[in-house]
Amino acid sequence: MLTIIAAALAFHAQVADTSPFRALPLPAATRVRSASGAPGPDYWQQRADYVIRATLDTAGSVIRGSERIHYANRSPETLAFVWVQIEQNIFAKNSVTYALNQPPLHFAGGAVFDFTGKGFIGGITIERFRAAGRELARTEYGTMMRVELPRPLAPRGVIDFDVAWHFPVPPYGGGRMGRIGTRLYEIGQWYPRMVVYDDVHGWNPLPYIGAGEFYLEYGDFDVTLTLPAGFLLAATGTVANPLVVWTPQQRARLATGRRSTERVQIVTKAEATAHGAQRTPGTKTWHLTARNVRDFAWAASPDFRWDASAWNGILIQTFYRPDAAPWEEANRMAWFTIKHFSETWGMYPWPHATTVEGLIEGMEYPMLTFVPSLDRREDQYWVLTHEFGHEWFPMMVGSDERRYPWMDEGFNTFIDYGSAEGYFKGTAYGDTVRRELLTDYRVSAVPGAEQPLITKPVESRDLAWTAYQKPALMLTILRDAVLGKDTFEHALREYVHRWSFRHPQPADFFRTMENVSGRDLDWFWRGWVYTTGRLDQAVDSVTAAGDTALVFLSNRGQMVLPVTLELRYADGAAETRDLPVEMWNLGSRFTARLPTARRVVGAVVDPKGAYPDVDRSNNAWPRLEQH
Repeated sequence: MLTIIAAALAFHAQVADTSPFRALPLPAATRVRSASGAPGPDYWQQRADYVIRATLDTAGSVIRGSERIHYANRSPETLAFVWVQIEQNIFAKNSVTYALNQPPLHFAGGAVFDFTGKGFIGGITIERFRAAGRELARTEYGTMMRVELPRPLAPRGVIDFDVAWHFPVPPYGGGRMGRIGTRLYEIGQWYPRMVVYDDVHGWNPLPYIGAGEFYLEYGDFDVTLTLPAGFLLAATGTVANPLVVWTPQQRARLATGRRSTERVQIVTKAEATAHGAQRTPGTKTWHLTARNVRDFAWAASPDFRWDASAWNGILIQTFYRPDAAPWEEANRMAWFTIKHFSETWGMYPWPHATTVEGLIEGMEYPMLTFVPSLDRREDQYWVLTHEFGHEWFPMMVGSDERRYPWMDEGFNTFIDYGSAEGYFKGTAYGDTVRRELLTDYRVSAVPGAEQPLITKPVESRDLAWTAYQKPALMLTILRDAVLGKDTFEHALREYVHRWSFRHPQPADFFRTMENVSGRDLDWFWRGWVYTTGRLDQAVDSVTAAGDTALVFLSNRGQMVLPVTLELRYADGAAETRDLPVEMWNLGSRFTARLPTARRVVGAVVDPKGAYPDVDRSNNAWPRLEQH
């Protein structure tokens, strides 16, 4: 008898394990990360504040700096060492990136990201790393550096590091920073910064190879930059010495811009051209402060045009070279973008939103983005709104980009489609742009080659699909087919609210969306995030039983989704019925029993073609003739 019972239990367990609705094996909820998806009562994260003093020497294009890092251990553990990011070592001769010499990544629209320095050999030199006047033992591992503490740092303890460093600025800095000669500098990943220590992985010293971006602690910055006197600066943070760095005319025009919803020219094209022809001797020191940000970046040039406007007290700024086109419209694009994202997903939290035109294909930092000049308005808007969308993901919602780019690039790409639809509303582009996601699916979701979204970026063979487009398609389907617009947007706004200036993990997102929407979505995350399951919904046949139409449906793929069913009647009429995903609870076949007094002569699933169905030849009954 016991043998029979054991066999029966094993059989039922096997059946349960094959169900698409089985529970995801998520990490157990704790008092740090709750079962509801919200930060728990014991949630903690580290803090790092920076005081940086740096100088740009254009003669050799070298940045020299010193910094004080005030590091607070808010974890319950005692730390014997810390990890520090020294990302300029991606351009060192012996870097992992150079050793691998991987081919560039190609993105839609022709953008190419080469994560090398294209032959440039550089790297950062750490001149000192001290605490309380004592040099600390340290070991460099490529773009990461382990530093031994003079004594263990207890919970609630703090330590100040005194650091000095320098590095040569690469002309092409892996697609995320660099310079054009000695006339335009776009600078990111430029100072030693703390690695995140969290409750999930402890230290997170994953190397910076290129494809994976950044995971950073929040804090305050006090930054002083000494630049050539003729340079104009755009940067994270607020300028603390405007009387020193801006002319009276610039300050007056900027005051007007702060009150205007239309662009005000702070530096005109003629003025920028004249400035570029001048050679101003000496240097000028800029002082900036930023509160509650995870990074700091800057750009400088003597040739910048500068436009400004404002929305809801937020200064919207665009800096660009005199010949950049169509950048006269860029300020309006930026204005609309910040307004749209703020009203839809949560208010922009910082005093300015600034974008700089230059050599970088597109990159984001707190309050500051780098965007190229593109000929086509639609392309220009897309890149500009995409980089500003990163102010929400991950500048506000501080996810781990090094592991989960779909929570950063993917969420951002999803909200970008809404922004583009709004800006170009009523045009063919605005009304159809989101349809390209299904086109991308047909091109990129190749059986045997496609990888799950959960794949790390450095292991992804098609990062444009797994990190950008497929997550955007996933959220579009979740909104339009599963939850509905209002429920979905309420849940995603709550996720933004809960995890702004914190470090969410995938389980926190899943649980938030489920708890706020009131829906079990484990089946959805499994199909979209953890597998490459494919959808194939079919109408097998239609019969009638009295005044009831019997529509025999099947789910022939691995992915499950609700069914939208269109019935076509003999009198020429048609109507749509929505069947919830629970229809597949008992297996891959379902009979829809639909009361109707009219004779059904046709049935179609997904009549609008909104799903990534891999075989549309079986979506209709009777079968359409194949030619």
